[in-house]
Amino acid sequence: MKKLQLQSKPEVASVFANYPDMVREQMERLRQLVLEVAQEDPEISELGETLKWGEPSYVTKKGSTLRMDWKAKAPNQYALYFQCTSKLVPTFKLIYGKQFTYEGNRAIIFQLDDELPEAELKNCIRATLNYHKVKHLPNLGL
Repeated sequence: MKKLQLQSKPEVASVFANYPDMVREQMERLRQLVLEVAQEDPEISELGETLKWGEPSYVTKKGSTLRMDWKAKAPNQYALYFQCTSKLVPTFKLIYGKQFTYEGNRAIIFQLDDELPEAELKNCIRATLNYHKVKHLPNLGL
């Protein structure tokens, strides 16, 4: 298996550490899914983990920024955020329909007690981390 170069900013760890106990495990699982997709994808050799708007964010050379967060104003949910001007969320809606709950064209929303559909979610993450390579493909190659 290839060696993924993860370039993580130290302040990201503190954001995860400061999530309330009730959500930390879910947020760490989302992070783990992003890392798994990047590790499994032969096209991704570097993954940046940083903060954008105070939220854990993941970037690749040929991808679109993927953010995740939990917000106190909606304490029973957490989300993956996508570039709202991209084709990502509209394509996810087309392919996966009601499998996910969406917020406009910018997010997939999860309830704290949701069972994550990991295979489908990993496909969404993969499309995001490779967006500039797949945006011209029908349904982003999903």
